[in-house]
Amino acid sequence: MGNARKLDATDRAILFQLSKDGRLSNVELAARVGLTPAPCLRRVKRLEEEGVITGYRARIDPVAAGRPFCVVMSVEITMTNRQTVEQFERAVAAFDEVTEVRRVFGVPDYIIRVDVADGNAYERFQTEKMTQLPGVHRIVSHQTMKLIKSFE
Repeated sequence: MGNARKLDATDRAILFQLSKDGRLSNVELAARVGLTPAPCLRRVKRLEEEGVITGYRARIDPVAAGRPFCVVMSVEITMTNRQTVEQFERAVAAFDEVTEVRRVFGVPDYIIRVDVADGNAYERFQTEKMTQLPGVHRIVSHQTMKLIKSFE
């Protein structure tokens, strides 16, 4: 990170606008950030090339997609070796129900977001998939009451 280029106010404005709507045309983006289209496009391309912008994607409404039941899992694993950690991470990342996985410092070892249809679907997911993974020691589930803010 020591070699990271510093972002100026215009770069940050571009990132803010694209984070709100990644489908903005270059002309519209330029107008919103106070540039003409050509310099705006050059900045966007540079931000992409430098890895600041890593991609564009559709945001999916879990309710409309039939997965309104969101659970955040705290998972502890028994880390006896690197292979167990790698197997666990590969398996969790492959589950369709899992929408986010973070390995964190301390306890728990992982924070995992799961989106499913309902409580029964979550129970099946936890019982049939999560508890079968190598090294799983403890799972604590937290059903989401209300989403306040998301960077998705």
